[in-house]
Amino acid sequence: MLDIPSLLTSAAVRERAHRLLDLGSQGKLEHFGVDLSRLPAVADYVIDTMQSAYPDGDIPFHSRWRHFEAGGIDRWGGLVDAAGITDPMVFGRAAYDLAILSVLLDAGAGPDWKYVEAATGETFVRSEGLAVASFAMFASGLFSADPADPLRADASALAALGTEELAEGFQVGPDNPIVGLEGRVKLLNALGLAVADRPDIFGEDEARPGGLFDTVVGRAVDGKVAAPVVLELVLEGLGPIWPSRLVVDGVSLGDTWRHGKLVTDDATSGLMPFHKLSQWLTYSLLEPLIWTGIEVVDLDGLTGLPEYRNGGLFIDFGVLAPKDPNAFLKVWKAGDEFIVEWRALTVALLDRTAELIRARLGLDANSLPLAKVLEGGTWAAGRRIAREKRVGGGPPLRLESDGTVF
Repeated sequence: MLDIPSLLTSAAVRERAHRLLDLGSQGKLEHFGVDLSRLPAVADYVIDTMQSAYPDGDIPFHSRWRHFEAGGIDRWGGLVDAAGITDPMVFGRAAYDLAILSVLLDAGAGPDWKYVEAATGETFVRSEGLAVASFAMFASGLFSADPADPLRADASALAALGTEELAEGFQVGPDNPIVGLEGRVKLLNALGLAVADRPDIFGEDEARPGGLFDTVVGRAVDGKVAAPVVLELVLEGLGPIWPSRLVVDGVSLGDTWRHGKLVTDDATSGLMPFHKLSQWLTYSLLEPLIWTGIEVVDLDGLTGLPEYRNGGLFIDFGVLAPKDPNAFLKVWKAGDEFIVEWRALTVALLDRTAELIRARLGLDANSLPLAKVLEGGTWAAGRRIAREKRVGGGPPLRLESDGTVF
């Protein structure tokens, strides 16, 4: 018998996603038809995308750190050098502060928002724009409670952050609107409160998200940490920050939604977990560990990310076909079973796509983990096909975002 906390794992995400894909393959889902014969074309397109971007095959992880390098600029390395940071623990805490707050600000910005970087004069949009903007805010000390130590994010500063401050940081105005601004502010405020409430995870001496770095390092065994262990700490420590959604048996389930086909004989019946932002965050917390000498194992214990680039890839290639003839005209919410089904199928199809890619390239999961398939990869391919099919490169479905899911 499973209990509710079992849903706060990547294993639960994967198992339930594949259960829905099996049903879809048999034509037993309400909202999507599944055509697996089209999956090899997806794999070929992703391989072409990967080889164009990384002809030497040296693909980095899919993480927030790629977005901080937008325009080919090593912003983090430059900031660390300028600040003279050499202590690995100081480095790790600052990296975790930056990654955590930036990922939480990373839900879709909408098609009309842009960010002009003061230092370069370059204009960035979507995820890259959000990353560069949040990096600039971090570097300015916006999230620090200590003016003498700007490169940090303190619980007190996060809890007190106002909409006007974040709007200014994102350059929001009548001609530059961003989707879900209030949701992002509330998320950072909630982050500050959650960090202060869990000194056992985020640090006894100073309440900051970066205190998680010390906790993760403390879980290392023989210099190794398993990726799902990092996710479980993220889910435990940050679980309270998500907007009011499903709470079962007193446990807040975060990015977990209902789907009628997931029938079990226990309290988890009808529940489909994703933990998309938490897993995106976890991917982004792995590299600072590696940079400071910790080996990360069981990378593929995490799942692919069920967001609109990866999910759009499968719709645009016809692997997934909505059964509702008006599906592309409606505006969908995250809790709609149609969207829950789409996201679950996306998770399972990413696994299948990764297997096909590895088989074609003669590689295994160690040499081409899912973190690299996503970056190389399915996310980039989803963006590429969207640009080929639609002006502006938006997703195939219209989504209503509160700034915490997509």
